[in-house]
Amino acid sequence: MTDDTGDETTRDGGGDGRPASPDTAPPSQDGPPPAAPAGAGEVFGDRLPLAVRYVEFLGTAGLERGLMGPRERPRLWDRHVLNSAAAATALGHGETVVDIGSGAGLPGIPLALARPDLRLTLVEPLLRRVTFLEEIIGELGIDVQVVRGRAEEKNVIALAGEADVVTSRAVAPLAKLAGWSAPLLRTGGRMVALKGESATEEVERDRGALAKLGFKEARVETVAAPDAEPTRLVISELTTRMGGRGSRARGGRRRDR
Repeated sequence: MTDDTGDETTRDGGGDGRPASPDTAPPSQDGPPPAAPAGAGEVFGDRLPLAVRYVEFLGTAGLERGLMGPRERPRLWDRHVLNSAAAATALGHGETVVDIGSGAGLPGIPLALARPDLRLTLVEPLLRRVTFLEEIIGELGIDVQVVRGRAEEKNVIALAGEADVVTSRAVAPLAKLAGWSAPLLRTGGRMVALKGESATEEVERDRGALAKLGFKEARVETVAAPDAEPTRLVISELTTRMGGRGSRARGGRRRDR
């Protein structure tokens, strides 16, 4: 466990991985959150009402609690929720997915809504964020597990290890992400990191660090959901287990909440 002063992520109070302006006025809660664009129906199907409720929660409680930046409210659909859901194209049917540094639930909750076949676990060290995640998961009635802790901690590995995929969004530089992701992955599992425009540069810079951790050559894929900003995915397979961490039998993974 960690207290509410430590954080493995590089997010600030904005919760979107982008620096917040110190002189930004507090967000207004007047008026409804942004309406769902037409493309949201294509992504979420009959779960669109749940996605709408999630956006409403982000645009109210998420801003009030500092999990989203005040300027993000008009862009919740295109820049955050649909942007996150686009990563589903890199995930196979029924895969076990662990989202590290989940914050306000991005990309984990949009992935769970778009792909109910996935088995999602959200890993987050901060109590106030864990509380937020548990509240919205309970309200949406979706089968998603939340584990409080840092990705590299033994208790987190015990609860969430041997995953098929580890995802992250706006959390940390690629080499550091790989170090946190590797212990949670089964051999042959994949790191899928949602990155910005620096994705290709990070892959080139951190190529050696990823190789030392047992990852094969990383690739960058650009995907896009309807009515959303493009999403850059850095994808790399863990081919060699370094140091024996997280090498428990797959059948031992707990799914209790």
